[in-house]
Amino acid sequence: MSKTRTDVAEIVTFRLTTGSDAAAFVLAARALEPMLQATGNVTGRTLSCDDTGTWTDHITWTSMEAAKNTAEMMMADPAAAPMMQMIDPDHVQMRHAQVHYQQE
Repeated sequence: MSKTRTDVAEIVTFRLTTGSDAAAFVLAARALEPMLQATGNVTGRTLSCDDTGTWTDHITWTSMEAAKNTAEMMMADPAAAPMMQMIDPDHVQMRHAQVHYQQE
């Protein structure tokens, strides 16, 4: 991890809307890859789902500013609409945390 930046983890947990297909959701989430890569600020991303149906989108950013700026861009990007429509807004929790160690 570079000593010249302060990486930030964005951890979002959520459930899908009733009737949403997990495979379709993953495809919709992957459709954001070009936009996320174009920012140059994503250092890693994982998308997981536990056995209770709770999903976690874990994105590591180069800074808090990058995370916040990209979130604004994403909400305005039509490519994000299919993914966002499958997320139940009543079950979303987001937090950010400074990364102190990242295995590479």
